[in-house]
Amino acid sequence: MTKGDVVKEIISVIVNVLICFAVVFVITQFIGQRTVVSGSSMEDTLTDGDNLIVDKISYRFHDPVRFDVVVFPYKYEEDTYYIKRIIGLPGEDVYIDGSGNIYINGELLNETYGTEVILNSGIASSTVHLGADEYFVLGDNRNNSTDSRFEAVGNIKGDDIVGKAWLRVFPFGDFGLVDNIE
Repeated sequence: MTKGDVVKEIISVIVNVLICFAVVFVITQFIGQRTVVSGSSMEDTLTDGDNLIVDKISYRFHDPVRFDVVVFPYKYEEDTYYIKRIIGLPGEDVYIDGSGNIYINGELLNETYGTEVILNSGIASSTVHLGADEYFVLGDNRNNSTDSRFEAVGNIKGDDIVGKAWLRVFPFGDFGLVDNIE
């Protein structure tokens, strides 16, 4: 091998490594990212330690829909993300009565994600009106979830939603799509 061949080989390796880094950057910035579930607020759908792939591209083409499981940053802690289910959509009114029933625009919401009766309606004990780009989210483990019922989270802006929880990749025994549709 000549000196010129060695230089060409080194340049080829460097170019290939740079291309790999560029592809990984594009995928993680614009298409998807890995997220780890921390806590039990989404049980029984997701459990502590589940590794998920978050679809970051879908919402560039359409708005989130009711019952999507979404990832968004917690506004008071850097690098902390919440995973919750969308219950209320932009322009809707959300109310949770004393019996734990959820009402959207005055109509009882027919859903089966909550694992138990809601004991604390939080700010939704009075009607919560969602603005043009706001969503109301709840954890599936309703009595063990910090979500839109509490001022620390509140209504979620659409622009703050990172993406939709799409695929559980670990633990391997639970590998599969995340339940986003009732």
